[in-house]
Amino acid sequence: MAVLPIRPTPFFANKNQAFWNLQLAGWGGATLLRAMSALANGQSPDRLVIILLATITGFSLSLILAVIYGQVIRQRPLVTWGSTALVLALATGVYAFIDSWVLQVAGAATDGNFASLFVGIYFIDLTLLGAWSALYFAINFFLQIEEQADRLERLEAQATSAQLAMLRYQLNPHFLFNTLNSISTLVLLKQSETANAMLTRLSRFLRHTLVSQPGGTVTVAQEVETLKLYLDIERMRFEERLQTEFDIADEAAEACLPSLLLQPLVENAIKYAVSPLEEGAKISLTAQLSGSRLRLVVSDTGPGLKTPLDATGTSLPRSDSPDSTGVGLANIRNRLAQAYGENHLFEIRSPVQGGFTVIIEIPFEREGEDIAAALAPPPELTTHPSLLGEARDGWSTERRHGKQDAGPAVDSPAYPRAMGPSPIG
Repeated sequence: MAVLPIRPTPFFANKNQAFWNLQLAGWGGATLLRAMSALANGQSPDRLVIILLATITGFSLSLILAVIYGQVIRQRPLVTWGSTALVLALATGVYAFIDSWVLQVAGAATDGNFASLFVGIYFIDLTLLGAWSALYFAINFFLQIEEQADRLERLEAQATSAQLAMLRYQLNPHFLFNTLNSISTLVLLKQSETANAMLTRLSRFLRHTLVSQPGGTVTVAQEVETLKLYLDIERMRFEERLQTEFDIADEAAEACLPSLLLQPLVENAIKYAVSPLEEGAKISLTAQLSGSRLRLVVSDTGPGLKTPLDATGTSLPRSDSPDSTGVGLANIRNRLAQAYGENHLFEIRSPVQGGFTVIIEIPFEREGEDIAAALAPPPELTTHPSLLGEARDGWSTERRHGKQDAGPAVDSPAYPRAMGPSPIG
């Protein structure tokens, strides 16, 4: 027989029920304590009736106080505390008057002076109702702080989700326009079969990209499948000029990553490596595990960066690329920062002899696993071993460990990397 998991309910999940539980437990405990004290001091059992009447009176007065406190607790501090002091003094006076009257009627008072009896009992009742009032305000202020924290957490989650959605929808749509133009051309040339095949591939690609949640994750295998659909579309335009290679380790195929994270990289490679070269270029994607981290490497055999580099390896900014939107790589940086904070690596490399490589390193996470572990402080991040050489003089490098910038972003005709202003300030 299946055993249902026990999920404890928070005590204050139902505030009304929690109030009555505390009310009954508190006054019941006070009654029990006073009764045991009376019996221990050898008082008559009739004293228990007086204690019970005092408890009923205090219980009733605390209900009235709860109603009044509920109205003034959200007012300005001066109004709240002034009203509380006044109401508490009046309630204590009523409580002490009733207790004194009951003691005199029952003949339990040792002093026949009602005024002195009232004063003595007043301070005792003030202690009791004062403690009750302090507990009431403490619990309510605690609940208010919790509500504010929950509200802030929800707002932050909504802001993050909106940021991710915006970044997701910033993906360069040029390929879509190019594809539609190509289909239109094929239709005009009466190449209906080719146009239909291209339209079918486009439909499948859009189904993959539009159905998924903007801030959701997919497995590497799903991301590769989407990339292959995209490449099938582009291959109908470039034919043999577009060469691809995928090296996906079995264990890495199960890893999760933000959806459509790699598509802008492949799109950039096609636009700035395959398209300008008559012989085309080769695009490679490698996915491997390194301990508890996932390494993704996207590279091409294109011309690489065309902007010069200074002594620090920082690219000198240029803006002579009319086709550059400045979205692709900046989009990926921002999405990684949103998803993993500082616990990620984003590295760009371009050897002087040509080619372009992007290395992404993120925490390894399987589908359905808690992402909290992914946001733990990262170990020392290392570079993909296949890209390390004994001599690094021939490489230009940009490394990003989370929010650490090596310098301004590169913007070149070959690979535009103009960074726009951050959507979140």
